[in-house]
Amino acid sequence: MQLRRVLSAAASANLLRRGLSTAAPPPRPPWALIHQIALVKSADPSPQFLQTKPPSGSILFVPDHFIGPLPRIGSDPESKGILRGMLRGTSGDGLLLLEFVDGPATPAAAARLRAARARGAEAESVRLDEIDPDSTRFVCNPVTGEMFRLPDMDGTKKVRAWHPQGILTRSARGHGPPDRYAVAELSADEGGKGSFVMRRFFSGTGEWEKLVDLPSPFPRPRGMHADHEVLAFDGQLCVCPVAAGTTKFPPQSMYRRMGVSEGRMRYVEVSQKEPFVLSSYTLDHDGDGWTLEHQVALSRVFPDAGKQEGTPRIGVIDPLNASSMCVIIGNHLLAIDMDMGNVLDRVRIVEGSGGPGGFISAFIMKLCVLPPWLELSRIPSAGTLSSNNATVKGETFYFKSVTFGQHTSADARLEELRKRCLDGSEKVFLRDDASG
Repeated sequence: MQLRRVLSAAASANLLRRGLSTAAPPPRPPWALIHQIALVKSADPSPQFLQTKPPSGSILFVPDHFIGPLPRIGSDPESKGILRGMLRGTSGDGLLLLEFVDGPATPAAAARLRAARARGAEAESVRLDEIDPDSTRFVCNPVTGEMFRLPDMDGTKKVRAWHPQGILTRSARGHGPPDRYAVAELSADEGGKGSFVMRRFFSGTGEWEKLVDLPSPFPRPRGMHADHEVLAFDGQLCVCPVAAGTTKFPPQSMYRRMGVSEGRMRYVEVSQKEPFVLSSYTLDHDGDGWTLEHQVALSRVFPDAGKQEGTPRIGVIDPLNASSMCVIIGNHLLAIDMDMGNVLDRVRIVEGSGGPGGFISAFIMKLCVLPPWLELSRIPSAGTLSSNNATVKGETFYFKSVTFGQHTSADARLEELRKRCLDGSEKVFLRDDASG
């Protein structure tokens, strides 16, 4: 399907969901809730960003010629394996870190599926061990459609495993278009030594570096998981392991999440029983505890809470208004004003967007702040540092572990939160030495 037809259909669907209007289009919202990176068959030279006002989800349509999908085995849809785009991180000022995974099923897997279908067996799917996917990474400016392809990590396109990744930008002017950026991936050493490995890419050099045998940034042994959220905050990349779940229990990102709003780190959770209390906490300036800032009972704000499929779940935190949260209730995505205790806006999660279950994934639902200068800026590359910043050399990242101590507050609720959310209070900080 041509990209123009896809955009037209998507825009029409969004218009019908919100009601027909002949008014002039509103100005571009200052941030977007991105829930899909869609590959489309198109010869267009750049991606197209279908941005809608939150809580509606925005979509980035990427022409497939950017990755050159591998040939599929015949026309059997069940033999296609995996072909998808993912938003791995946002910089905090508009740049996106994208990853596209492309892995057709092996011929043996395709033959197995066809044989199973021929004998009338129940529908089978391709196993992960029957796919050897390639990975392609890009830095993208969604407003201009500019894409920069990152070099292959470790010199190969093959996916080793899924690890947290993030992107961090810097500007010599303090605020404004970035002069440089860095991409980092953190993983546990596969040798079982308890050490960590960091792979990092600097726009100034245009190359990946690999650091090995790094000490664990955590006060107790733990691994790194792909669903650990990576946030750009205060000139650092923070790995926040609040989203990790198991095959037996649902990911906790359904009911709790960390984010950055109004320049402060926030933690949000929703209780899983009536009256479904939504609580928001702010990280203290000394980084040693959380302070309750906003709280509201969703059952009073939205009477249908708990009556639809599942219990209320966390969407995202409004990056510009700390009292506003996006919450998923049944098949609706609601913007909640926690101070006023009312619903600011709501949209229906339509089929094809992942459904209520898929919509809450930290991979699928991410916010992106879109400053006004993004329309005129370009993605930094090697040799584009401004002259007053040309002396910056040997940029590095280092780890800093922050473990919260005992709260001195008499509020037992905060102490309970500290005990339950230890995963969320231990963060890895990746800091740019050049920042001072």
